[in-house]
Amino acid sequence: MVNVIGLGYIGLPTALMMASHGVEVIGTDYNKELVATLNAGRTTFKEEGLDELFNNAVKAGIKFTTEYQVTDTYIVSVPTPYDKFSKKVDACYVVSAIRDVMKVCPKGATVVVESTVSPGTIDRFVRPAVEDAGFVIGKDINLVHAPERIIPGNMVFELLHNNRTIGADDRNIGEKVKALYSSFCQGEIVVTDIRTAEMTKVVENTFRAVNIAFANELAKICRHDNMDVYEIIRICNMHPRVNILQPGPGVGGHCISVDPWFLVGDYPSLAKVIDESMKTNDAMPDFVLNRIYEIMKEKGLSDIGRVGLYGLTYKENVDDMRESPTLQLLESQQRHLASGLKVYDPFIKKDVVANQYHNLDEFIDSVDLVVIMVKHNEIKENVEKLLGKVVLDCHNIIALPEVYHI
Repeated sequence: MVNVIGLGYIGLPTALMMASHGVEVIGTDYNKELVATLNAGRTTFKEEGLDELFNNAVKAGIKFTTEYQVTDTYIVSVPTPYDKFSKKVDACYVVSAIRDVMKVCPKGATVVVESTVSPGTIDRFVRPAVEDAGFVIGKDINLVHAPERIIPGNMVFELLHNNRTIGADDRNIGEKVKALYSSFCQGEIVVTDIRTAEMTKVVENTFRAVNIAFANELAKICRHDNMDVYEIIRICNMHPRVNILQPGPGVGGHCISVDPWFLVGDYPSLAKVIDESMKTNDAMPDFVLNRIYEIMKEKGLSDIGRVGLYGLTYKENVDDMRESPTLQLLESQQRHLASGLKVYDPFIKKDVVANQYHNLDEFIDSVDLVVIMVKHNEIKENVEKLLGKVVLDCHNIIALPEVYHI
């Protein structure tokens, strides 16, 4: 039996996938309301294919509880934020879960950490927690790191098809965990050591963050001298060895906006490019806010309450708001002692911010300037409703006679 610890955006799909492919799984989470929702037959977030996967897993016998189980295999999939001052990984949730596992696990158990961590985190935090409980690593307890590699909006497909990395102290243990993930994973699974597995996951997301930052910096340069960044990128990408990404209003989610900071925190004198790239991306919501004020001044709009932000999530067609650029922009505006921006997102049904709408037509009717922060399919399919409005398109997706860009 596998006890999956943490039933959030990564742990829940992983548990469901294993259960639906013949693995006996019990999912554990400290959040009683979350566990109650799952036991009532409902998923806790929206994701294409997740409800079907959930139903298959329930039929296969998956169970959900707040209690840690006595078993031979644990998968720890809890959040790993970073300290915003030091930029180092905050491993408190991982350490807490490991300590609770140590209270119930038998000798010989294997503990798999799926949570993304910086290189050396397992050495610095996880091993001491295991040893403090009186276990000898490699004899009483086997440690493995198997970082997730999926993205909201395409989780189910990527769980099935993405390649995976298994880091282990002992090659034989690594192969056993590989066999467990092979129950559902159709991609290539590489077995390596733990520190290499830690580093590869952080490097993957850092690569993406640096490339996004380059596009965002180009947008700022082109805005400064009134050049069309999208046309420039389009032409540059015609070169066979150039593939510049598209700029945007910021970077969110719990991967690209967080993981690269781990390297900055651990290697502050070395990770200079990464540091500047993350600062560039983090500054984009403020850049968008400044563009809003510039456009308001140009168009003679004086009421900030007639400006609407379309999109609250961190990316299109999901309900995930973690590290959302829109939330960052709203926080920045509040620091400037201003308020009144209206907000709407078709995927967010609960009131999470002030002046939030739950109907596209009412939202558009209430504003003069629409700022497209997220490129949900809904707005791309309803472009005609923007006619007569001033539009700041942060993703270059709207084809109207007069549209502003970042």
